[in-house]
Amino acid sequence: MTGFFEQYIDIIPDFSSFQESLQSPLPTHIRINRLKTEPAALIRSLEEKGVRLRRASQRYDTLCLAPPLSFPGNLLEYYLGYIHPQALTSSVAALVLSPEEDCSLLDMCAAPGGKTSHCAEIMNNTGLIVSNDLYPSRHVALGHTLARLGVLNAVITAYQAQEFPLKHRFDFVLADVPCSCEGNFRKTGTTGQYREIRGKELLPDLQKKILFRGFDLLKEKGRMLYSTCTYNPRENESVVNRLLNERDAELFPIDVDLDAEPGTTEWNHEIYDKRLKRTARFYPHRVDSVGFFMAGIGRRS
Repeated sequence: MTGFFEQYIDIIPDFSSFQESLQSPLPTHIRINRLKTEPAALIRSLEEKGVRLRRASQRYDTLCLAPPLSFPGNLLEYYLGYIHPQALTSSVAALVLSPEEDCSLLDMCAAPGGKTSHCAEIMNNTGLIVSNDLYPSRHVALGHTLARLGVLNAVITAYQAQEFPLKHRFDFVLADVPCSCEGNFRKTGTTGQYREIRGKELLPDLQKKILFRGFDLLKEKGRMLYSTCTYNPRENESVVNRLLNERDAELFPIDVDLDAEPGTTEWNHEIYDKRLKRTARFYPHRVDSVGFFMAGIGRRS
């Protein structure tokens, strides 16, 4: 049977199960926003309305799997900023980065604001977050998300991520870069087909520029997270491999309680640094969420 993404058959484990997982719709995951409520109170309130959430992670009580909700944005709790619909793997990104209170953080490609707002929650609305997105047209949605979720420590800027000014260094940098978005695809209809975005071949060069600029913006003991929602090693391991070759960069392990696979160290006749095994790949047949890649990066001491 001809399936999807067969070019990755050698790097995706249990490939037949992976392809089967693409035949079902994405589940609805919800992040509980501690800036405005507590998980126990929120869950109790929703259960009284007949909405029963289930913890999606044993470690993180704010990440929940919702019953089939076509429009979670119609809930009163959404408008109050108590909850934010967000893919499970996307929600884990800020938790892996783990910004500290009173720190400075740059979110290089921030719209629509899910990860920025999650970082603000972890930082307990202290310190400073620079929430950057190039396109002013996306600032409306970004500003709405931050306001609805009660974020008070963020400012919005509109620089090209790869040319963000080098005048200030940050304790934490989040680079969830533009990508081919392969991980978002689910074939939920009889005619569903994955369509490649325009200019896909140009993405790795842009991603490398953003990654290098983000790394150069780190303080001496700063930490950075590079992430995509795609399977393509050219946009993932190959990009990070370039950084390891040209900067004094080191990778820290991705510590989560979700079922993740280590990054690949070779693909399509390319050999990557063995440290790339410390990166993490998340597949829909393992976590039933958006396909995702993460690399935790710091300066070599």
